[in-house]
Amino acid sequence: MDRLVERLDRLRGPVAPRNHNARTIAALTSNPGCARRGVLDAAGVNKGEIARHLGFPSGYGQSRFAIGRGNAFEAQVKADGCADLLHLLRERLGLSIPEVAYADLSTVGGNASREVRYARTRSLLARAAGDHDDAGTMFDHPMLRLEIAGYYAYLEPDLIAFRAGGRFYVVEIKSFPVIDGQADPAKVAAAARQAAVYVLAMRRLLAELGHPGDVVADEVVLVCPENFANRPTASLVDVRRQLSVLERQLGRITRLEAVLDALPETMTLDPAQPAGDVATSVRAIDASYTPDCLGTCEMAYFCRDECHGSTRALGRGVHDDLGGVDSVDTVLGLARGTRTPGVGQEEIASLLRFAHQLREECLS
Repeated sequence: MDRLVERLDRLRGPVAPRNHNARTIAALTSNPGCARRGVLDAAGVNKGEIARHLGFPSGYGQSRFAIGRGNAFEAQVKADGCADLLHLLRERLGLSIPEVAYADLSTVGGNASREVRYARTRSLLARAAGDHDDAGTMFDHPMLRLEIAGYYAYLEPDLIAFRAGGRFYVVEIKSFPVIDGQADPAKVAAAARQAAVYVLAMRRLLAELGHPGDVVADEVVLVCPENFANRPTASLVDVRRQLSVLERQLGRITRLEAVLDALPETMTLDPAQPAGDVATSVRAIDASYTPDCLGTCEMAYFCRDECHGSTRALGRGVHDDLGGVDSVDTVLGLARGTRTPGVGQEEIASLLRFAHQLREECLS
């Protein structure tokens, strides 16, 4: 691990590593085959700054309006000692406990440092996990952490609820609406990936304290506004699939030696270097671009430009349906019959010619 950390430090250059958060860690699962993203994230490279330096600035990220709306909704849900939230938790989790203790971990005695808050969170979670009485505890903005390629990423869930019966539930508060019982599937999936990061961090923390993994529930409580009002509603979201993918991806990050060994020892992504040199270094790391990257990665516009003319730019589904034919020009040549199919391309060539013939008949 020390050798890996040293190599990643050298790759990043003389700049401080960018801290991970739950959103960036969850994004690792969106494109597991991209070595470029794995290397840049493991090294703590500021991908947004690199993209701007290369002339491909990205609009990826939350707007100030969305952040403000989310903060206002969270404050509403937690008002009056989390009265609304406690009602939702009792309703969704079947809590029968008459009283619930509340711990605010946004600061510890006025100290807001991550290390102090993490130590306090660890202490309180250890005490709660060992308490078999019929008591419940809510931890507001606890501080967790995960090790990412030798560095600790500090994470701050909205809230962790402890229920009678000895299980912890992560509570994720989002401002996107649930209309007639349905929410935007893409936003729910993103929230589930982010909540899975918190679940994994909690499980690893409690495992260090000698508690089994199932002490943290596989389901998270998602709290959103209901319909077109700001009245909160809660639902349980199963994150087992997201947990499985996340653990696999984090395991891959610790095995980046093979990718790094194929790169020049002197290679650096220091944004102080000329843009052409940095671009050459970035291109030396294999990427796996798909249109989904536009919503999850700051390097998406650079990678899209890089794979211009490739079927990968049309999406993973189209690329797979084309039988692995990587070039758009090759696809068009096979469809029009102007290109001889290569080895293994006979079947897809026949399908493309048939599709082209149907298109020509429809147009005529």
